[in-house]
Amino acid sequence: MVFMETTINKIILEVRAGTGGDEASLFAGDLVRMYQRYSEKQGWKFLVLDSSVNGAHGYKTLVAEINGLGAYDALKQESGVHRVQRVPSTERQGRIHTSTASIAVLPIVEAKVVDVKEGDLEFTFSRAGGPGGQNVNKVETAVRILHKPTGIIVSCREERSQHANREKAMEVLRAKLFEAQKEQAVGSVSELRKEQIGSGDRSEKVRTYNFPQDRITDHRIGKKWGNIEKILEGNFEVIAKAFKG
Repeated sequence: MVFMETTINKIILEVRAGTGGDEASLFAGDLVRMYQRYSEKQGWKFLVLDSSVNGAHGYKTLVAEINGLGAYDALKQESGVHRVQRVPSTERQGRIHTSTASIAVLPIVEAKVVDVKEGDLEFTFSRAGGPGGQNVNKVETAVRILHKPTGIIVSCREERSQHANREKAMEVLRAKLFEAQKEQAVGSVSELRKEQIGSGDRSEKVRTYNFPQDRITDHRIGKKWGNIEKILEGNFEVIAKAFKG
């Protein structure tokens, strides 16, 4: 694997529901929409590569590609465990529940930056499933790749052709291998992943969204913001700017 620094204009965003059941999935959905709407405001392209939904508004997992000038710089600090404290709509006694979602932000690199050997890969193809197209359900367009030396698994099912899904899945794989090589000092790939996105436990947190107090707190830089709903609607600039300042 060849490693060198390069200018990065595209990123992979992974969002995974953590502890908290359905409420964690709803929170993951809130974060996805925040990043998507913020991307639209910035003029960036937001392309979903793979997802697993839970209900109408929640996500178990989502993997997306964001392409736009300044995207990595604005979102690189999002990696980690995010915590939400609020009263679920199904809670009749008004009790506050705490749930989590894990975020990973990885830079996309060109093939010449990370040289992946074909013999190290195991491909699996399947029907993409999901609503909508005729082609999507009848042809094995979904692609799953196992990188055997590290055990990293990536998948893509949102594109219309197997070739397109294969290319996008390879982008995700190269991004993960690039990040692993760049951070070799922290240990193995599995340790790197735990270092970056955490286990999803409530005790591991980089930021808390406290709805009863209408307050977002970033525990790394000690800053707080109000207007949670406004920020979740895509007005993320105040947080992004705080990390640049």
